[in-house]
Amino acid sequence: MSEITIERNVKMELNIYIGQKIKEFRTKEKMTQSDLAKVLNTTKQTISRYEKGDRKAGQDTLFALCDIFNVSIDDFFPPIQSAYTSNELVQAINDTVVQLTKPNQKIVLRTSEELLATQENELNEESLYEYHVFEKLSAGNGYDYMEDRNYDVYVKNRDDVVFFNKDIDHDFASWVYGDSMEPKYLDGSVALIKDTGFDYDGAIYAVDWDGQSYIKKVYKEKDGLRLVSLNDKYDDKFARWEEEPRIIGKVVGNFMPVER
Repeated sequence: MSEITIERNVKMELNIYIGQKIKEFRTKEKMTQSDLAKVLNTTKQTISRYEKGDRKAGQDTLFALCDIFNVSIDDFFPPIQSAYTSNELVQAINDTVVQLTKPNQKIVLRTSEELLATQENELNEESLYEYHVFEKLSAGNGYDYMEDRNYDVYVKNRDDVVFFNKDIDHDFASWVYGDSMEPKYLDGSVALIKDTGFDYDGAIYAVDWDGQSYIKKVYKEKDGLRLVSLNDKYDDKFARWEEEPRIIGKVVGNFMPVER
């Protein structure tokens, strides 16, 4: 379709829209086409053509109609659309973010996560669920898991109570420390873990190894477990079977806590 054809179609659609508004306002004022024609000093046929969109109502005519119907000139035209449709806005955001450096992209991601959490909190203030977070799992170089190494005992003095607006089935919750699993698992977020054992290669697991704990993508190999970070600045770690690595559980959820 040529640009000339497109322009012609747009003009025709606009004339039809204006014609419909003229008819709408005329009907509202309980005027016939003949009544309106008499006020405008024109013919009934001309009014009919205006209303069908067959003829363009000029600027002087529209201003005269504004006085007759007591409306604004803007009332004859379609509402001004936002500069962006929803998809265009998302694309504009994406186009901007990809131009940022990685550190700045992380800031955008973290800020977006926080804004989303706040927004969801405001929308669902009465539907917040309580989570007891009482472990430290590393998404970096490893942290001591628990001094007593007892994964099943809830230690009251060492937990934090946080809130989120979704009730996610899990066995226990842990703080995430470090940036090795960014951008998905942010430093300071909460990981929800299910005591499933090993499920399949490439899933995210909590792993206890050599007195420390990790959240990593895990691959089971002949000689041990390969622990892989999502952040490509970190090298893989390899836990040999003789070092007795233990799958604590599978990470089934992750969120930034919201304030109550």
